[in-house]
Amino acid sequence: MKQAAKTARTGRNELPAYDFSVLRALRKRDGLTIADLHSRSGVSPAVISKLERNRTSAELSTLFSLGRVFGLSATDLIGLAESRTAHRVSETSHTTGGFRFREVRYGNLRALLGEGQAGGRAAKPEIHGDDYEMCWVLEGCVCVTLPEERHVLRAGDCVQFDAVLEHHYEVIEDARMLLIHLKKEKRF
Repeated sequence: MKQAAKTARTGRNELPAYDFSVLRALRKRDGLTIADLHSRSGVSPAVISKLERNRTSAELSTLFSLGRVFGLSATDLIGLAESRTAHRVSETSHTTGGFRFREVRYGNLRALLGEGQAGGRAAKPEIHGDDYEMCWVLEGCVCVTLPEERHVLRAGDCVQFDAVLEHHYEVIEDARMLLIHLKKEKRF
């Protein structure tokens, strides 16, 4: 028999790395019994029951079969079951084109808190992939130039655009701003 679900350390407590009780929630949402899920997936009722109670871990092929019943891929099901623990990172910092940035990164998100003095200018302040970019001016005034448009942003103003577009920032008045790079969904 497979060993019980692995746990993740969070400082004081140990939480299961994966909580497959989400299967019970999906099953009940769709009005299915364990027997119904078994007949649609081919996974034994005993395995389904043990997964729902986190008494066993699952093979990838089992997750694939169960996920298909709910219109999910195996990775979608794993994502739903992944324990919702906090992910802590420490900031890094760098300067470019007259801006000083403090930055934190996660898998699909980068947040940069930037400060610049009047006259500071940066073209593509950070190399990034196929992202959406958002610039929110917290203090001062910044001009964001894109191929076909120009936006003068004052404190409280925000603009969002496709980051693959050629763009640059110019500080008109000493400014603080928050840049967010959000990865686009996969395109097929």
